[in-house]
Amino acid sequence: MRIISGKYGRRRFETPRNIKARPTTDFARENLFNVLSNLIDFEGMEALDLFSGTGAVSFELASRGCSKVVSVEIYAVQYAFIKKVITELKAKEIITIKGDVFKYIASSREQFDLIFADPPYALPEMEEIPTKILSSKLLRPNGIFILEHSKNNDFSNNAHFEQMRTYGCVHFSFFLQKSDSTLSSEKNTQETNSL
Repeated sequence: MRIISGKYGRRRFETPRNIKARPTTDFARENLFNVLSNLIDFEGMEALDLFSGTGAVSFELASRGCSKVVSVEIYAVQYAFIKKVITELKAKEIITIKGDVFKYIASSREQFDLIFADPPYALPEMEEIPTKILSSKLLRPNGIFILEHSKNNDFSNNAHFEQMRTYGCVHFSFFLQKSDSTLSSEKNTQETNSL
């Protein structure tokens, strides 16, 4: 695993051979963060990384200036690897939680500016994830949620959907947690257009 940029940039860590994850490719991750760098300022942001696997996205977020990154991973091998890298980097801004993502979504009272999720592509609940995230209070108004998925998923009909980026066989769908004022404005525009 390689951290691409920021204060931990260019550091490499050998991932365990028995890891139960499909890490986001360096190519896709680098392009994702190039897009994000044009949309947001990472400095001081609070982020959530769900199904975090090797923690590569968590480390990239912290490296680029996020003040807090919560990393949720259920499998012991990945969780232990994330803990090990946190210790080696002395990355105090990363908090790792060993647990089920859906239980975390249902029970957490924290809020974040940015949420990233990279579930297994064949996860039966894949289609429900945007709704679960965006109907919870996890994402602050005007916060961004990014879901990594395969070509078999299309979330463009979701009211919060903004765009999709494709890098090889990796697809990222971007969603915006619209504020109440934004939703009201859009509703008024739609009603005016229908007159």
